[in-house]
Amino acid sequence: MKSIKVEAKNVEKAVEKALTELGITREEAEVNVIDKGSKGLLGLIGTKDAVVEVKEIFDPVKKGKEFLETLLNKAKINVGVEILEEKSDDEQVVYNLTGEKELGLVIGHRGETLDAMQYLTSIYINKELEEYFRVLLDAEGYRDRRQETLERLAERLAAKAERKQRKVVLEPMPPHERRIIHIKLKENKNVKSYSEGKEPYRKVMIEPLDN
Repeated sequence: MKSIKVEAKNVEKAVEKALTELGITREEAEVNVIDKGSKGLLGLIGTKDAVVEVKEIFDPVKKGKEFLETLLNKAKINVGVEILEEKSDDEQVVYNLTGEKELGLVIGHRGETLDAMQYLTSIYINKELEEYFRVLLDAEGYRDRRQETLERLAERLAAKAERKQRKVVLEPMPPHERRIIHIKLKENKNVKSYSEGKEPYRKVMIEPLDN
């Protein structure tokens, strides 16, 4: 978080000067008055400037959005970033990438680029915080579509494992996608699912049960 120590004739002017230098508003700042200063005798002898320290308040939601916008601008990708008001049970903020022509670039193969951007944003936000702040990055409903695809895959491969009475091994998946598979198969009484291997090559195994 940015902070600055400033001197001026009085506290008000010192704070105003600090806010200008930091490029933030009063609502975005934490002000600590180190010395109120003094006017001295007749305002001439023994005058002392006020000293304040102004620190920018770290707003994780706002800073995450700014980080994503900077990342996209540097990559010269014309995609917008919006903050979704509705937050899920698992995330504290959900960012949605919007656009048409270049949205596929930020999603990547099976969401790999989207996952990478989400990871970087999470690291950027959480390095300034004591308690973990959960972030989800979506792109025009991609996460929901991907979840539906994975749930259908889980059902299809579970049926295959049961039909052939042998274990089915899925390709490597990130943790949140493996979780979707496990949740989908949790109530299936004919198979069990578990993960094996080390990241990033950890895979879901679907195995038939002896009923």
